[in-house]
Amino acid sequence: MARRYDSRTTIFSPEGRLYQVEYAMEAISHAGTALGILADDGIVLAAEKKVTSKLLEQSASAEKVYVLNDTMACAVAGITADANTLITYARQQAQQYLYTYGEEIPAELLVQRMCDLKQGYTQYGGLRPFGVSFLYAGWDSHFGFQLYHSDPSGNYSGWKATCIGANSSNAQSILKQDYKETGMTLANAKSLAVKVLAKTMDSTTLGSDKLEFATVSKGKDGKIAFHLFSAEEIDQLLKDENVAQFKEEES
Repeated sequence: MARRYDSRTTIFSPEGRLYQVEYAMEAISHAGTALGILADDGIVLAAEKKVTSKLLEQSASAEKVYVLNDTMACAVAGITADANTLITYARQQAQQYLYTYGEEIPAELLVQRMCDLKQGYTQYGGLRPFGVSFLYAGWDSHFGFQLYHSDPSGNYSGWKATCIGANSSNAQSILKQDYKETGMTLANAKSLAVKVLAKTMDSTTLGSDKLEFATVSKGKDGKIAFHLFSAEEIDQLLKDENVAQFKEEES
């Protein structure tokens, strides 16, 4: 039955489903894991890099975590080429708002504009949905630090901690169990992120070649600071958190 209705995004099946949107979400479920954790004093974004070959030159720039403006960053799971297009759009929207109103765009408004674009690609003929999900980490003067998730359908939601990509259901169960509603500091969030990735990633060993880590927090001057961890910082974090212990518990 599905084959009669899954060739176009604009046709509903008799069960009321849009199969192409569901297929896009399925593609994301096979992508590298990305997670976000909201803390009292910031947000942690962590993602799994898929290393296809040892011969591949490791880029100095990130491939899973991106800066959108001075107060927002995002992590992606899915087709990176689709993500690059949407990230360029988000950066343009953020700069247009800044130019027009003289202040940074509120976090949720930028997420809404991204989702409006993604929703359009599920409604018009000749287009396909973007095969990528986003985790947005941002801060604004209205609601402080915020974490959002959006999917190819154009839906978005606010979260305290969430995960997208491969093994996301297992990661969600660990986050539900270990996330603290009160007293969650940035250091606690980093520890929890490492624990979740160590227990859910398919790789037998974790290292800076397979992970990306970033934080959005307030600096000493009170300004919002985005910090992308270097390879040395990631290796030190994994060492401090004793990742081998999590792997032993899992086995």
